[in-house]
Amino acid sequence: MGQAGSAPTTPRTAPPVPVEKAPGIASEIVRRFFSNRLSVLGLLGVVIIIGTALLADMLAPYPRDFVFFTEMLKDPSPAHLLGTDASGRDLLSRVMHGARTSMLVGLLVPLLAALLGIPVGAIAGWHGGRFDTLFLRVIEIWTAIPTYMLAILFVAVWGGGLDKLILYLAIVSWVGLARLARAQVVALKSREYVLSAMALGASDRRLLLQHILPNAAGPMVVGLVMLIPTVIFVEAGLSYLGLGVKDPVPSWGKMITEGGAYASSNPILMTIPIILIAVAMLAFTFVGDGLRDAFDPHSRP
Repeated sequence: MGQAGSAPTTPRTAPPVPVEKAPGIASEIVRRFFSNRLSVLGLLGVVIIIGTALLADMLAPYPRDFVFFTEMLKDPSPAHLLGTDASGRDLLSRVMHGARTSMLVGLLVPLLAALLGIPVGAIAGWHGGRFDTLFLRVIEIWTAIPTYMLAILFVAVWGGGLDKLILYLAIVSWVGLARLARAQVVALKSREYVLSAMALGASDRRLLLQHILPNAAGPMVVGLVMLIPTVIFVEAGLSYLGLGVKDPVPSWGKMITEGGAYASSNPILMTIPIILIAVAMLAFTFVGDGLRDAFDPHSRP
């Protein structure tokens, strides 16, 4: 019994213990990606190249086709930091606008190839049967023909140009993404959550769009990014052969061709675009490798 007049005592409550939340899947993927130094370095290179391509009109000291008739094949100087080409055009300005061409091709072609290849591969992997068999035969025939040969055939029949080149490369590049999408769908369609949704009466469209493709997004994003350096290299090769973009649109591959005749007297005309193509390919490759390791850490060799 407490004494009369004493204040009632209240029970002490322990302070709330903060509960640590487990990191989400997206944040864990981001953490893995940025823990890879090569991936961060590649991402920095990609940002610089794409930023230069987008802001080429503002960053370039001169228009891409502005000609200095009295300053042909000039060495680097304060007025022309990389010199001029055989037509008297500022090489730095051409390089910056050439980045726009390479990035336009390198980014649009994989997107168009994905729009064509991923739905076809996903449908073939989901339904199987005769459609899947036909799909596999088409893939075998398509992959037996070299990419360059198909692209050259398209250019010879329908002509060249930047817009047509993007379309041609998308047509010859859809196979890899289609095959990857089929493999992912075949691997995922027998999972328990897919079978449960199927038992509840979910339609094929709902199963593919809401249960299978979101879980297959990681490998397909990696495949999409890894296709970019391949496309940049193919575009440069076709432009080097004179089958790519046409004047006055600059391209790193075409600049190699234009500078080839002056390789001994003015090697910078060739070396600069060659170095830039190599840097762009390495940057996107590093990003693709980092995404692959981030989505699947067990894939590291």
